[in-house]
Amino acid sequence: MNIITFGASGDVGRRVVAEALAREHGVTAVVRRETKGQALPASAAVCVADALHTERIAELMAGHDLAISALRPPDGQEEMLVALTRSVLRAAGRSGLPIIVVGGAASLMLPDRNGHTVLSAPGFLPEAVLPIAKACQAQYDLIATERHVDWSYLCPPALLRPGIRTGRYRLGSDVLLVDADGGSAISMEDFAVALIDEAETPRHRRSRFTVAHAHQPNRDHATAA
Repeated sequence: MNIITFGASGDVGRRVVAEALAREHGVTAVVRRETKGQALPASAAVCVADALHTERIAELMAGHDLAISALRPPDGQEEMLVALTRSVLRAAGRSGLPIIVVGGAASLMLPDRNGHTVLSAPGFLPEAVLPIAKACQAQYDLIATERHVDWSYLCPPALLRPGIRTGRYRLGSDVLLVDADGGSAISMEDFAVALIDEAETPRHRRSRFTVAHAHQPNRDHATAA
């Protein structure tokens, strides 16, 4: 499979590129600046482009089987997320490519919170993350209305951080996954595993899904990798 990844130099994007390459997929890694591509594996084809330039992005998508958007705007410019997402969606539509969009947890419902979401629940999120959470909610509102593009929207749990690759995770849909201790987390490495699993075997077309770390091995999803 030939995969084009936007936001390839970010924390999630780098791990997605590494996971796809480890499974012997062809990867085009799109970055905003040439220096951003220097830390990516040599086996990835690095392209420099602004994701807001829809026509250029559509040209880059040609010849690929799937697009992945792991785009995140710089701190203080969170509102750009919607414009970036709109651009890659339009480009995917023009190219006829399915696209997996890395979202945020903001739109997920909280278990036992009387209909509140991660974003709407009073006091659930620290003030520092509210700007990106609001941007992710707006991003999901945009993508949920898309009727022409073959999209999937992957939400992380409450905590997404660097860690180890176990190859195991739990799948969910529109409710935040929490464990028996109330934790909601996954390593970025296992998040990338889940994303490439979806790329290889699509199960969430035109829908939102979420993942979290595995804590019940006999009931968890495990990848073949």
